[in-house]
Amino acid sequence: MSYHISGIHPARFASLVGAAAEQLARHGVTRVTADVNPGFPCRVTLTDAEPGETLLLMNYVSHDVATPFRSSYAIYISERARHAATYVGTIPPALGRRPIALRAFDRGAMLHTAALAAPGQADAAIRTLFEDPAIAYIHAHYAAPGCFAATVQRSGTDHA
Repeated sequence: MSYHISGIHPARFASLVGAAAEQLARHGVTRVTADVNPGFPCRVTLTDAEPGETLLLMNYVSHDVATPFRSSYAIYISERARHAATYVGTIPPALGRRPIALRAFDRGAMLHTAALAAPGQADAAIRTLFEDPAIAYIHAHYAAPGCFAATVQRSGTDHA
């Protein structure tokens, strides 16, 4: 069983890249500069920003569903990101080095089960969760802050 993890398409944020602070503020967005690596995981590239790189810090609806599990939280988007990364059967760098909370949803967008993965253990945890045919997709969250990291899909499917 294979899976894929893709970053958020950067076109969603194109109007904010390079925008003045006042315009960003009208959208509830803040520009930040990475000062350490790791520490600022981009949701487009699924890598950590390098020190000196600017990112947009914003609220993002990661699970836009009509169930009690609708979810939004803060995310970083690198202003350099031009293409959404895709990882097939492997864990992106920003997810591999952190503890990850995996929320496994059924086809009705209801939480079916969840798991925690220590750094370096997300691949095995994802594969174990997908052994259950009731799991339609998984949302990965950075365990400590709780923010959305990425959607994990069975290869051959396309669900948010």
